Amino acid sequence: MAREAVYQQSDPEKSAADGGGDPPVDGEGNVVASNTPDPHDSSLRPRRMDEMVGQRDVIEKLKIAIDAAQGRGEPLGHILFDGPPGLGKTTFATVIPSEMGTTVQMANGAGIRAPKDLLPYLTNLGEGSVLFIDEIHRVPKPVEEYLYTAMEDFRIDIVLGEGVNARTLNYDLKPFTLIGATTRAGMLSAPLRDRFQIREHLGWYSLEDLCEIVQRNSVKLNLPVDDDSAEVIADRSRSTPRMANNRLLWVRDYAQSKAGGKVTADICEAALDMIGIDNLGLDKQDRGYLDTLMRIFAGGPTGLDAIAHTMNVSSDTLEDEVEPFLLRSELIVRSRRGRMATQKAYRHLKKTA
Repeated sequence: MAREAVYQQSDPEKSAADGGGDPPVDGEGNVVASNTPDPHDSSLRPRRMDEMVGQRDVIEKLKIAIDAAQGRGEPLGHILFDGPPGLGKTTFATVIPSEMGTTVQMANGAGIRAPKDLLPYLTNLGEGSVLFIDEIHRVPKPVEEYLYTAMEDFRIDIVLGEGVNARTLNYDLKPFTLIGATTRAGMLSAPLRDRFQIREHLGWYSLEDLCEIVQRNSVKLNLPVDDDSAEVIADRSRSTPRMANNRLLWVRDYAQSKAGGKVTADICEAALDMIGIDNLGLDKQDRGYLDTLMRIFAGGPTGLDAIAHTMNVSSDTLEDEVEPFLLRSELIVRSRRGRMATQKAYRHLKKTA
């Protein structure tokens, strides 16, 4: 089974002296993560915790936990991050190993279908290293139970052979840290949740934090933006850094193609208008949902399946991708009778109830 890249913190002085070229590797061929961003690296993800913006309460608690673990010479306790997509769960999982000076292996819960799929990750973990499982709620029950002894006792049982000739081999793991990320914490079983010493829920970002993220990342893209431009981008980013970065990358492309690389607030508005992002951050599908609810179903209440069939869109897509932002923006409400559009939604689409 293929595994994702393994990153390891490098010597800061050596990294600063490197002049680019191929990424450095350690003796086992693992890619080494530099403390200083590679100028040719297009990733906008922070490399260290001090580079992160927002989630200050989470960052402060993690710094204390990391400092205490390093003082004791022990691995960091297992950590569970939950929250909507795009709020920095994966970013935390990459900066924490950098802060600890250790390696990280990255897996996805959807790709681990049986305990044998987990073995390559666990048996290759080094002392104090990190195993990150994204979408950990998608891990099947047998795999989840297999994690219990690995997390608590740093031990796994490997069954060799079949039938009456089968025997169990107890394999001791090196102490490690498991970082889990999930968008649906309620789908995790209580025994698994209880084995995480640190649990953090990531919240939405403020407009000020998003503006700072946009301005920092625009410098990395060699496309600095002023305060007004950053505010336009941040205001249409659904309160998530990932969306802010996506909007910024599109504005960069638009400015280079249509405005000679110059970025102003007007250019930002024109770029985002072109892809159908309005001043509330709604896209075409969001507005299509509201228009269908108002025009076809008189504003509701109506069921999700009825809206989905009318739009010819999967109900799962609407429930997972469209409705969360509409609910948070107070444009729709959900009741036992179904979905209903609010007066704010009518005003935004300039319709009458």
